[in-house]
Amino acid sequence: MSKEHIQSAARGGVASAPEPAVSVIIVNYNAGDLLTDAVGSTLDSDVAVEVIVSDNGSSDTSLERLRMRHGADPRLTILENGVNLGFAKANNRALPLTHAARLLFLNPDCILSPDTLSRLLAFMDARPDVGMAGCVVRNPDGTEQVASRRSIPDPWIALKRILRIDRLPPGRAGRRLDHHDDPLPSAPVAVEAISGSFMLVDRRALEMVGPLDEGYFLHCEDFDWFVRFRAAGWTIALVPDVSVIHYKGACSWRHPIEVERHKHRGMERFYRKFQAQHYPVIFNALVILGIRIHFLVRWLLNRLGRLAQRPGH
Repeated sequence: MSKEHIQSAARGGVASAPEPAVSVIIVNYNAGDLLTDAVGSTLDSDVAVEVIVSDNGSSDTSLERLRMRHGADPRLTILENGVNLGFAKANNRALPLTHAARLLFLNPDCILSPDTLSRLLAFMDARPDVGMAGCVVRNPDGTEQVASRRSIPDPWIALKRILRIDRLPPGRAGRRLDHHDDPLPSAPVAVEAISGSFMLVDRRALEMVGPLDEGYFLHCEDFDWFVRFRAAGWTIALVPDVSVIHYKGACSWRHPIEVERHKHRGMERFYRKFQAQHYPVIFNALVILGIRIHFLVRWLLNRLGRLAQRPGH
């Protein structure tokens, strides 16, 4: 059983923080210096924020560095879960500590600009139908990240990826998972899926749809949420003139096989939950088998790569 510990600076007197416009939840697992940078960029926002860092038993110095830099800030709360609960559960544990009408679910390796949140809030204020908003997520070199704007995956999209059909020029491959090669829209648009590294959510929608599904440990819980938001009648919007920088993989690079295992388990859960009922039993068995074989191939390639790196090979 995990041991939960909550630490926050005093919120009374002259040090008290203003009522937040956005509650920011950041799940951390050994993100290193990037956690402090992410929290700092959020605290520098030109709107009032509160930041809750939900830590999944980090063993590096990320929390120590965060406390040294921002520990006295009354807007910061650190929730220590003691063990790695996974992404969904760690986010959900932080929800009772939030107070704002809008909640930002942010990765610990994302860097905001001071006006990121104010611009997105202005958009959401004008669009009460929007339950979740995202922006363009960029790599450190400024290019758009692959997962910045996406479609909901299905077996046919997966088949196109396997056959490399999705690499055809935009418009010729039909429906595909990633749209970062398509021209950016000139105005905010409704999309099926945004990047799970930056999800700005309206509390009204959250209360209607419910929290993240804790049956996922890592990966695909965002797709699950996107499907549920849209099924409940909420719009998911991409605001193309707002962007953040995402240093992808800060929490996952140390354990690539574990990440792949959780990713493929998430794929299987997502398919069984939302799509299997639309196909015959034999087709479902082939899809599940394909997911598991894909993981075994990734595991084998990783093992061969590690063997090749050993001295004498």
